[in-house]
Amino acid sequence: MARRKPNLDELLDKLGYRFENPALLDEALTHVSAPKADGQSYQRLEFLGDRVLGLAIADLLYRTFPGAPEGELSRRLAELVRRESCAEIAIAWDVGPHLKLGAGEAHSGERRNQTILADVAEAIIGAVFLDRGYEAARNLVEGAFKPLLEAPRRPLRDPKSALQEWAQGRGLPPPTYAIVEQTGPDHAPKFRVVVRVKGTENEFGLGTSKRIAEQAAARSLLLREGVWTEEEHGTA
Repeated sequence: MARRKPNLDELLDKLGYRFENPALLDEALTHVSAPKADGQSYQRLEFLGDRVLGLAIADLLYRTFPGAPEGELSRRLAELVRRESCAEIAIAWDVGPHLKLGAGEAHSGERRNQTILADVAEAIIGAVFLDRGYEAARNLVEGAFKPLLEAPRRPLRDPKSALQEWAQGRGLPPPTYAIVEQTGPDHAPKFRVVVRVKGTENEFGLGTSKRIAEQAAARSLLLREGVWTEEEHGTA
């Protein structure tokens, strides 16, 4: 069965935006592997869109949470501009069918690649910024990202930061971490890390990197001490 040719109007309807210069959208949807790309891919627009996105989200957070301290605003910003969030927006826009890819990339499922989707979402934001300025780009960002604002997909504080704040609140020295075991081949190592907090039992964590293992150990200690609950923070 022949694949239906994607209708660009459907994408524009989901964006809620019409380009004065459609070539900008075309560039935002073009991967470097695409035939006849001639160096014109979404990469430069993604660079620009990343900065516009950060400003627009910071602007939105500042207005939405007038009483929030800088630390909370920074954590919310990091949550909203991370790759997974941007890829989620690209999926909601259904940009995958509209991507211009090389034959190899198209056949290997790159239309669903989170990194590419996240980059294209930022490229589209950059394209809107060039097309009609910051206000248009801000409106696009707010319309797309506001549903994520009140329901972050992960804790606003990462486990290591939360554990350090908890220890400091109890007048304790900062937690310390150490690798107790490393297994597996060099290209796919596994780490076992211990976290120590004065006055508590040690806790351990496993991960495919030292950082992931440290976060797992901190999470386990927070859960054990009742600082976090399984319902809210039990999964990574």
